[in-house]
Amino acid sequence: MTRIVLIALTLLTGSAGMAEAQSRHPRSPITAALNAGTTGVGAEVQLSLGPVFVVRGGIDTLGYDFDQSYSDVDYSGRFDFDTVSGFVDLHPFLNGFLISGGVYVGDRTINLNGQPTTPVEIGGATFTPAQVGTLSGRIKLSDTAPFVGVGYDDSFYREGRWGFRGLVGVAWSQEPEVGLSSSGGTLSNDPIFRARLEQEARDIQEEAKDKALFPVVQLGVTARF
Repeated sequence: MTRIVLIALTLLTGSAGMAEAQSRHPRSPITAALNAGTTGVGAEVQLSLGPVFVVRGGIDTLGYDFDQSYSDVDYSGRFDFDTVSGFVDLHPFLNGFLISGGVYVGDRTINLNGQPTTPVEIGGATFTPAQVGTLSGRIKLSDTAPFVGVGYDDSFYREGRWGFRGLVGVAWSQEPEVGLSSSGGTLSNDPIFRARLEQEARDIQEEAKDKALFPVVQLGVTARF
């Protein structure tokens, strides 16, 4: 009980101190931020609800190419991340340190393209490049990804207009959905081969489970109005 009383007194004292400082130096409770990190580049608007809580919303976009192998097939991949987001930040020590929780909402898709040059195993059977043709795959992550993290943002805890923010955390989603198709091969329309492709898609889905966890690292600058 004593600890709870001390914490309450600390918060009240901090609130009073900030209120007095704001009366001497009135500033807007709104900031804008530009971010860059694993979620791509983005922009945010933040609203201070007092000395402890800040709510913010933003948009992010990310696109990059990569190479990935599943089973015997080498794929060229493309990751696209286009989301809007909303968060509540808790500043428990009445300074820049924060604990954040929120959600990303939007399209997060990995597209795959592979053209084997040697015999490959697909769905438990081996096929030649001529039989396979070109493989096209799609790994779809869920459109809603909750987020938790910690960071530092001094936007509302400094006299100057400009501030700094950094954030680390993780966003997660449900198990990804995977589709796989073939074109230009001698067996592309063969029902048995297509059944093998469906099995291969299930195998890729099992291997791609780690994509459901997405590390979030962001750095940015803020401007207070």
